[in-house]
Amino acid sequence: MHAAPAAFGTAAQIADDVSSGTTTASAVVEQHLARISEHEGDIHAFNLVLAEEAREAAAAIDERISAGDEVGPLAGVPVVLKDNMCTRGVETTCSSRILKGWKPPYSATVADRLTDAGAIVVGKANLDEFAMGSSTENSAFGPTHNPWDLEKVPGGSSGGSAAAVAAGFAPLSLGSDTGGSVRQPASFCGIVGVKPTYGSVSRYGLIAFGSSLDQIGPFSTTVEDAALSFEIIAGHDPLDATSAPEPALPVRSKLDAGVEGLRVGVINEMNGSVIEGLDADVLARSRAAAEALAAAGAIVEECSIPSSVYGLSAYYMVAPAEASSNLARFDGVRYGLREDGPNTALMNQASRTAGFGAEVKRRIIVGTYALSAGYRDAYYGKAQRVRTKIIDEFNAAYKNFDVLLSPTAPSTAFAMGDKTADPMMMYLNDVCTIPSNLSGQPAMSVPFGVGDDGLPIGVQVLAPLMGEVVMFQVAAELERAAGGAA
Repeated sequence: MHAAPAAFGTAAQIADDVSSGTTTASAVVEQHLARISEHEGDIHAFNLVLAEEAREAAAAIDERISAGDEVGPLAGVPVVLKDNMCTRGVETTCSSRILKGWKPPYSATVADRLTDAGAIVVGKANLDEFAMGSSTENSAFGPTHNPWDLEKVPGGSSGGSAAAVAAGFAPLSLGSDTGGSVRQPASFCGIVGVKPTYGSVSRYGLIAFGSSLDQIGPFSTTVEDAALSFEIIAGHDPLDATSAPEPALPVRSKLDAGVEGLRVGVINEMNGSVIEGLDADVLARSRAAAEALAAAGAIVEECSIPSSVYGLSAYYMVAPAEASSNLARFDGVRYGLREDGPNTALMNQASRTAGFGAEVKRRIIVGTYALSAGYRDAYYGKAQRVRTKIIDEFNAAYKNFDVLLSPTAPSTAFAMGDKTADPMMMYLNDVCTIPSNLSGQPAMSVPFGVGDDGLPIGVQVLAPLMGEVVMFQVAAELERAAGGAA
């Protein structure tokens, strides 16, 4: 099949139609469930489709509307949650055998905020196990396919969430972004993907991979829908100790403002001058995006973030170290898979051996080694110093620029199986996205044409901490230049 963005309207359009009585939430849900039934067998975007639960939620919204009640800005909008976000009483697996069958006793804050706004969860999306991967081929329950070309990967780790939106299964979904896991699949699937400022969106109920890096963000077919969903899920949450105290930013306020006079920095290191492996068609689209912003009145100049070339190396010390600590809780005792053993230690070992896949084991081993006695400062400590250097250089750049620009991914979607045998080749997919996770600053991918193979290419807009308003402003201009939203 080919991708079918906004198959039944954007989220904003659906919410308006449901709220006004032009259509019903039940009708909207049935449309999307029918499309899922028709194409999910080919794509495998979901670990779990919540058809009956969605129908019940839609009927409840229709009753409230009939009674004259307000139902929220996402009235009747189908949404998909990545399957590492807790949903009370609904299986949440992280696409891992070790959590198969586990049903959380609580829901993630973002899930509650979406449903409180009238959204209807239609399913839990497939992902690379525990969000560790760039292709959604590491799932214990099988890979997800790219709706643009079923022989290609959708990106990862939020590939199921991205594929669900690209295939028209839902106009909105949520993913988590630890090293590019929202932005890279957004680029591969030709949709919008946002990694917010660290702390701007609650991580309560997100099963942790790298606690200082993880952020939840939306996928959508339009910048407006991404902005709408961001305003709903963002804002302080007392249940998350790392939650920023600020309320959600009004990112929709300047979507139509244009970019006249804004200063845009094109990052040299991410546009082919230093980082190798960026495909020529990707570079061409990134340059075309810069030219489009200049034509719209922005001041576009080159800039340099020299330490960004070390981002990949630093990340693959910091993230596995945090993962090795976070995943220690999966021990076969409290929840999830439990394998028998003659004593507790061997039971733990057997449970983790059977429960974790190869990539998760690889990162746990790397992280444990990086934190071990005698090596912590040489590896983890040095990586954190590089991280600080990257933060300082980004902050210096933002003294001269409002936003920065780069490709999102070094290539278009690659063939399934192409990189599974070479972890280093797989890791290189995140070379342009990782620096923003290390800095904690926001970034988003916007579709900007296709490559020589006819597959979509995304360009990345980066902004300073809590700079989402101007980031979305620039993204909206890119969308117009690419022939998207009017």
